[in-house]
Amino acid sequence: MSGVVVHLPRGSGGAGGGAGGGAVGGEPRGDAVTLRLGPGEIARFGRGSATVPVELRLDDPAISRLAGEIRVTDDHWQLTNHSTTHSYLVENPEGAGEYLRVPPRRVGAPIPFEFARVVLPTRGEVPVSFQVFAPDHLYLDPDAMGGPRGTSTVTAYSLNETATYFLVLVALCEPRLRDQSRVAVPTTPQIVERLRGHPAGAELTARAVSSHIDYLAEEKLRIGAPDPHDAGKGDRRNGKREEIVGLALRFGLVREEHLALLPPLAGTGGRERQAAR
Repeated sequence: MSGVVVHLPRGSGGAGGGAGGGAVGGEPRGDAVTLRLGPGEIARFGRGSATVPVELRLDDPAISRLAGEIRVTDDHWQLTNHSTTHSYLVENPEGAGEYLRVPPRRVGAPIPFEFARVVLPTRGEVPVSFQVFAPDHLYLDPDAMGGPRGTSTVTAYSLNETATYFLVLVALCEPRLRDQSRVAVPTTPQIVERLRGHPAGAELTARAVSSHIDYLAEEKLRIGAPDPHDAGKGDRRNGKREEIVGLALRFGLVREEHLALLPPLAGTGGRERQAAR
């Protein structure tokens, strides 16, 4: 089973648990942090200190030194709230406003969402949050449902076609699906612009798109992480996109009917005009 990916946006804190970090002039600081955890592994989050190490440091005086922890199991992840006063919210950004409230001192609350945002209350106007991509969800083969238990199989690539990461995957594959030629795979800014007219993509940032691409490559499609000794970062990311698109199209994970999920192209009817020529 694959594990989880935890992403802390830039400006929310950082990695490590020393007493350093904090805020400068009231503004939080810290680079973005992405953690990958396998089954049985945990990641602690909070303000941290020299004596209370955390993997995700969250900068706000209302957040405990050890605010909580994420524990990964084979098929889901659990959230423990170490606070004695504050509840935490776990939102489903892909759904219709679904969320879970994890009360103070709750241990090992199971989180069912495939993509989740953990939100902690703060003294500022904006709460601190981080994102968690869940372990790969498995689905039984519909043709085997109702048959003997021993004949059940699971899908090789478990993709939720209502999720934002699938929308990003369709946008990556769109040029080749429409053109059937070896055109260039869209860049991150192009995907952001392409999805701007979609309700799920209206607030999609370049960093969020990159996170979805990493999740697709390393967790959903399992094409492997890039070799750090390869060429430049841009070349590695381009190669990753090429592999994602190639695998998705070869196995029919994205098909022409999925293009209906995308917003209409600017200048609708362009494809029909070409077909009429």
